[in-house]
Amino acid sequence: MGSQLSAEVASTAARLIVEEGMEYGPAKRRAAKLLGRGSVRSVDLPGNDEVEDEVRSYIELFCADTQPGELLALRKVALLWMERLQDMRPYLTGAVWRGTATRLSSVHLQLYCDDSKQAELTLIDKRVDYDVGTIGGPRGEPIDVLTVSTMSPELGEAVTVHMSILDHDDVRGALKSDARGQSERGDLAALRRLLEASAP
Repeated sequence: MGSQLSAEVASTAARLIVEEGMEYGPAKRRAAKLLGRGSVRSVDLPGNDEVEDEVRSYIELFCADTQPGELLALRKVALLWMERLQDMRPYLTGAVWRGTATRLSSVHLQLYCDDSKQAELTLIDKRVDYDVGTIGGPRGEPIDVLTVSTMSPELGEAVTVHMSILDHDDVRGALKSDARGQSERGDLAALRRLLEASAP
């Protein structure tokens, strides 16, 4: 894919991510289709870094007045769930951690458990309704994702929280930085520091 087309896909994907709350992968594929490039192979799509740059630019242009408050509200939802599940070594990842989330974004947590059923038992114990799905894990095997819906008082609406259940041994690899030296995720202490830094 030429750099011009790659840039167009990244720009269109960014709009879908911000305006429709899409995840990066589906947004890139839909953007390629919208631009008449539906047969583009995934290896030819722009990287997530390129898309994230476009998301930041889009937010700056069109959502600068609303996005900081929405991000703060989502981080407070993340904090609540991380405190509830702190026995499972929760980490926040995705747009809420990276600072590009809007009210349409979901909260993505990763739980590093000794026992994969520990999180489900905790939710049952707390009488929380949840759904179970699966995604590909870091070792190529499927992992469970528990999804809950929780109210955000600041947003006045429900927020979706996805919790990926990972093996405790994977936590070391989770702390590596990305290609730009930025952290991909943060623990409870790191999230609290972010919230303190953004307090008025």
